[in-house]
Amino acid sequence: MTTSLRLGPLLRHVGTSTATVWVETDAPCDVGIRVSGCGVRTSRTLTVHGHHYAVCEIEDLRPGATLPYEVLLDGIRVWPEADSDDDLPPAVLRTLDEKAPTRLLYGSCRTPTEEGSAEEAERHGPDLLRATARRLAREEVEGNLVLLLIGDQVYADELREPMRAFLRRVRERDRDGAPEDEVVHYDEYAELYRQAWSDPLVRRLLATVPTLMVFDDHDVRDDWNTSAAWCRSMDALPWWRTRATSGLGAYWIYQHVGNLSPAARAEDPLWAALCEHRDRGTDAADTLDSFASRAHDDPSSYRWSHRYDVGGVRVLMLDTRCGRALGEGDPSDGSRSILGAEGHDWLDEHLTGGPEHVVVASTVPVLLPPAVQHLEAWNEAVCAGAWGRAARGPGERLRQALDLEHWGAFQYSLHRLSDAISEVARGERGPAPATVLILSGDVHFSYAARVRLRTAGEDGSRVTQLVSSALCNRLSPVMRRVAALSAGAPFHLAGAIMSLAAGVRRPSLTWRLTDRPYFDNTIGEVDFDGRGAHARWYHCPGGENGAPPRVRSVLEL
Repeated sequence: MTTSLRLGPLLRHVGTSTATVWVETDAPCDVGIRVSGCGVRTSRTLTVHGHHYAVCEIEDLRPGATLPYEVLLDGIRVWPEADSDDDLPPAVLRTLDEKAPTRLLYGSCRTPTEEGSAEEAERHGPDLLRATARRLAREEVEGNLVLLLIGDQVYADELREPMRAFLRRVRERDRDGAPEDEVVHYDEYAELYRQAWSDPLVRRLLATVPTLMVFDDHDVRDDWNTSAAWCRSMDALPWWRTRATSGLGAYWIYQHVGNLSPAARAEDPLWAALCEHRDRGTDAADTLDSFASRAHDDPSSYRWSHRYDVGGVRVLMLDTRCGRALGEGDPSDGSRSILGAEGHDWLDEHLTGGPEHVVVASTVPVLLPPAVQHLEAWNEAVCAGAWGRAARGPGERLRQALDLEHWGAFQYSLHRLSDAISEVARGERGPAPATVLILSGDVHFSYAARVRLRTAGEDGSRVTQLVSSALCNRLSPVMRRVAALSAGAPFHLAGAIMSLAAGVRRPSLTWRLTDRPYFDNTIGEVDFDGRGAHARWYHCPGGENGAPPRVRSVLEL
């Protein structure tokens, strides 16, 4: 019986002379990547929970090359498929060119939908990953192009009917009391990823555009690590440890391992342990589960944040979820932070001057519409006792009900990042970049926030936050109205009074939204050329009708 691709290929970390291709197969095999003019590079699959994966490293490539490639399983070509869409461009690897302009695509929050389904289109809106695949098929791609998926690549707790049907089939008996409408076990996560990335257009996009990823809450569960009280309530559920272990283990296999360069992967203890199982021909489930359980219990045991340099652009992908410190004391002492102590130290090490542009990718926005920012800061202070012990319980319930869990709800982290960005922009951490950009998603609306540094001179960096969300999961009409109201001046004033009354200290930077938030699905793009940069947001104003997306707005940075 011929071995088949179950998922992939995904083009992941790419350097000037290297490329990483990730695949999942339906049986153990040798995976070959045949690159035009470079021969075949072969890797053996490793097995985890009965699933089979290969991470194929292609080396000694030319900088700035565009090379067609094929996937072979045990020597038989399986991709591109013989009946693949002729309208799509050929599958290629593109290596980086340090002297070429760079383009970053970014977005978050994607629910996979069935193309052509009117019901799903009405609920979730057009799929901007599919639309982007169509757009790139019509463009001549030049320079460096990288896709950043910054959170909620899968929704483990908001399932479509195909995934619910899968759960009904595999759960013939009670599995730890797991909820009927949420994934819990590793095999369920594997199917969730398969459904998310199997659409032909999305598959071709991920096979041809180098992609970096980082999780947000829905990759594990909604509101993951919102607070210590939230964690205690989840720990009391009999299935939660299995869920957290499965979610983190699946995330490492499906998303994180591809973020690593060949050198970083070679130094990763988990990768070495998995390769030992591969060489022995044994299933590495226990090894992966032990790692994930330890990462869940001790966030400092593993660093999920990662750095990627492309030309004159430095990209810092931040873990704002797993590494959180959730102390319940004084918010200013660092015991409660969105990155944790190790995460902040790592960011300080890499958030420096020198590159022409510095990009901080945070799944949750650093700078929200001011009214919401004040509300989060006020709520954190109240939960810590600023208005007395009696107000802490109601404050915690409000925090969880309204999802008050962005950087504004972690004032220690907000101030530390604000100070670091100010220092970089002033040239105090090396030569000031032309721009410092914060890319974010999560909130299901898109906007830009111009930052003004209180003590920066005219020669400092231009600082902007760009938010693009969702790729395919638009807000309901009611939530759109609520979000729109939150950006208004009356709520801004009310929020400022509340935060002042709770003793909240102002950060070292201020900002304003450049326009009203946009509430339909978008994908963001930033183009860098020398020290210049500009941002675009793409959307499908008439719905997803087979046409490529259109530019909604452009912002010079």
